[in-house]
Amino acid sequence: MTDSDTGAYQAAFEHVQRLLNQGAFEQALEQVDLILEVHPRDAKSNYARAVILRRLGQHDASVALLATLVQGTQGVPAVYEEYGQALHAVGRIDEAIGALRTAVDLNPKSASSWRLLGESLHSEGEAEEAEAAIRQAMAATHVHPGIIKALGLVQQEQFGMAEGICRDYLQRNPQDVSVIRLLAEIGIKLGIKGDPEILLEDCLRMAPDFHLARNTYASALGQAQKYEEALAEIAHLEKVDPKNLSHSILAASIEVMVGNYDAAVERYGFLCERFPRHAQLHNSAGHALKTVGRQEEAIAAYRRAITVNETMGETYWNLANLKTFRFDAVEVERMRALIAEDDISDRDNFHLCFALGKGLEDRAEYAESFRYYALGNDRKVVQEGYVADETTAETDALIGQCKAPLFKSKAGMGDPASDPIFIVGLPRAGSTLLEQILASHSLVDGTLELPNILSIAQSLRRRGQGEGSAEYPAIIADMSALELRELGEKYLAETAIHRQDAPYFIDKMPNNFRHIGLIKLILPNAKIIDARRHPMACCFSGYKQLFAEGQTFTYGQENIARYFSDYARLMTHWDAVLPGRVLRVKYESVIHNVEGEVRRMLDYCGLPFEPACLAFHETQRAVRTASSEQVRQPIYTDAVEQWQHYAPFLAPMQAELAHWVLDHEKI
Repeated sequence: MTDSDTGAYQAAFEHVQRLLNQGAFEQALEQVDLILEVHPRDAKSNYARAVILRRLGQHDASVALLATLVQGTQGVPAVYEEYGQALHAVGRIDEAIGALRTAVDLNPKSASSWRLLGESLHSEGEAEEAEAAIRQAMAATHVHPGIIKALGLVQQEQFGMAEGICRDYLQRNPQDVSVIRLLAEIGIKLGIKGDPEILLEDCLRMAPDFHLARNTYASALGQAQKYEEALAEIAHLEKVDPKNLSHSILAASIEVMVGNYDAAVERYGFLCERFPRHAQLHNSAGHALKTVGRQEEAIAAYRRAITVNETMGETYWNLANLKTFRFDAVEVERMRALIAEDDISDRDNFHLCFALGKGLEDRAEYAESFRYYALGNDRKVVQEGYVADETTAETDALIGQCKAPLFKSKAGMGDPASDPIFIVGLPRAGSTLLEQILASHSLVDGTLELPNILSIAQSLRRRGQGEGSAEYPAIIADMSALELRELGEKYLAETAIHRQDAPYFIDKMPNNFRHIGLIKLILPNAKIIDARRHPMACCFSGYKQLFAEGQTFTYGQENIARYFSDYARLMTHWDAVLPGRVLRVKYESVIHNVEGEVRRMLDYCGLPFEPACLAFHETQRAVRTASSEQVRQPIYTDAVEQWQHYAPFLAPMQAELAHWVLDHEKI
């Protein structure tokens, strides 16, 4: 190329840049095509053409051009970033994330690459990693060393120290909206109620176009069960930031939270049509369809997710978790092969292990099935870091502090409403079956596994720590009649959004068994049913279950068996200090005498018998737990002794549970 040619090329390319900056994309495309007629292999001009095509909405053409460019210009971060944006635009989110990871590896200081990576991860449901990417974007642009340090502390989960640094900085720089949003994020992670919302409201008053802050605000409102307000914020975001997929996905998830499953199904359906190459969207659509009992459509949605991303272990597990679904021989072999691959992610690996364990169990190949269940558990034990000694210590504290004189001294306190029916116990103990039976009654609303009692207990725990006074549960002894009544009223007010018109409603959070003392003090007329199952059957069922979140004690034979022991001795304590106040219902008794046990539960709840409770499997309602398909069938006995197929492999579990097995058989 001569000097004059070089000058002409440079002038022409600068003209393309000016047109691009002015938003004159059609003219820019014409100009760059003229350059490429003379210099068809010029990487810079081809890159500019790809950018222009994306801006014009010609995303497929942009992706095709960039796919060629990344092969010919390996090591150029801007090309990978643009490729990630183009892939994101066509809904190929998994590939977009891969391209953007390469971009930030090549240029860790690129705030735009980190920001788009965060957005892509959000749309995949990878909230923690998404927030980490967004913090990296902030670290790449913020100049204050204290904030850089705070960002590093958040990455290390040292939230208290990070919070102090941010608050100190904001006293001198109260207009820094990025730090206000960061402080709100820290508050959410610390479980602080109210404060993150106030911070984000201040942030948005100063910067109403700060879309990331508004998205965080909508998420915080959703977590606070202010669903209508959250959806209003997202509606605004969808209008002003329509290309950001994470807003619509957050809206769909909030529709699920509030129980508007039909709206969620409709929204996911629209999103899946718009982005057919987005595996996680098909996966989420499958969840919503499963919840409302549209099983065949759910299976089809999960299969579409696998078609888009065949290594997506979560979707294989979701199929297995339908409980009534059966993998074919080809699918079983495919899972075996994927687990054996070295480059599969740890997350995909343990999902596949649990799914394959279930697939082999259905084929009666119990030894190999257990091997994969054990592999999945081993990986989850490391990831979760559960410490059984801490649960035992907490149980000891509850038994030591919540004694009979406490309940006698506070008799008659709390809110007198008799609306709630709590179903407690361990996961996989039959609580969903009991809920489905009671929710089939005309006077009872089924809801969800409501987090409100756990939230109240956590707030009391924080209050005790903050005031330097007695911690929960000891703090209960110092609470006045007014405080106890207000907590009962708070629970009823916060859970109202999940109810319909029936005078009674069910709260099926299993872990509420730890807080029966608290429940009886703030809601003395609430009913509590303990769903109990044979210890080995219950623990093995939990051991082979991969939970979406929480229930960290279920991974590892010793962990889950010790947890059952702590649960059982705590329930024995509640029976002693609150005699007759908790109804124990054995799963095996329901299976063998359904009408007798149904009548016993209804009598305890003060409800007249209704035949619909015996035809519970015909009840049309959303069911969110792993038993959703099982409770839509008549009573069956297959699962009662299923654990015995695995008895040769369960020695650690059997040793811990021997006493409780004998106790269960006496009841």
